[in-house]
Amino acid sequence: MITLDELQRSTAEVGDSVHRTTISRILHKSGLYGRVARRKPFLKDIHKKCCLKFATRHLGDTPNMWKKVLWSDETKIELFGNNAKRKSNTAHHPEHTIPTVKHGGGSIMVWACFSSAGTGKMVKIDGKMDGAKYRTILEENLMESAKDLRPGQRFVFQQDNDPKHKAKSTMEWLKNKHIQVLEWPSQSPDLNPIENLWKELKTAVHKYSPSNLTELELFFKEEWEKMSVSRCAKLIETYPKRLTAVIAAKGGATKY
Repeated sequence: MITLDELQRSTAEVGDSVHRTTISRILHKSGLYGRVARRKPFLKDIHKKCCLKFATRHLGDTPNMWKKVLWSDETKIELFGNNAKRKSNTAHHPEHTIPTVKHGGGSIMVWACFSSAGTGKMVKIDGKMDGAKYRTILEENLMESAKDLRPGQRFVFQQDNDPKHKAKSTMEWLKNKHIQVLEWPSQSPDLNPIENLWKELKTAVHKYSPSNLTELELFFKEEWEKMSVSRCAKLIETYPKRLTAVIAAKGGATKY
């Protein structure tokens, strides 16, 4: 976690100044290259243990199990986002990442769901999200999405452990609808394949260079609906590899 300029200054401080190009060339020969640290949620030991437990428990599940899951999440998309690309197979390693927490800006928040059969409904969240608003979103969109995507009459619903999602009234609503909820570990975005769709979606949307939030919402929904069924199916088909990666990382961050 040091820059080329800092390396050059450190050589000068010991009385032997080395040119930046020389430093860079030597580092490259050793297999070291400059990278922008990938931002990953901060994981405590308890989070890693829970992720590892989830991955271990579900590693042997059949492909049909994951086809029955309706994955959901909320995401924030900034009007002027940063979509810098990286090339590194080790970008997800802890020493190459910067722990972050979510923060705001000129943006919109949306909720959406998908399954191996494609994308479900997407809803813009107006104002601050609370338990009542979340239940309304589920009431108006979850069952309709399940009907369109047909993951099976007894589909499994995935949501994270946000307090609004786990509110007693929300869980009672899901129970009354006979909807099975997938037990989910906290702080585990690497386990949710919808995160991959969010990343691809945001990159696609910002290519349009939206100038206001209305355009941002329009482009976001259009790109969501254009997301191919094959892409969604591939994410679910390779889900066991995701679990294997989490196990290999002992519950820590992975390339996913």
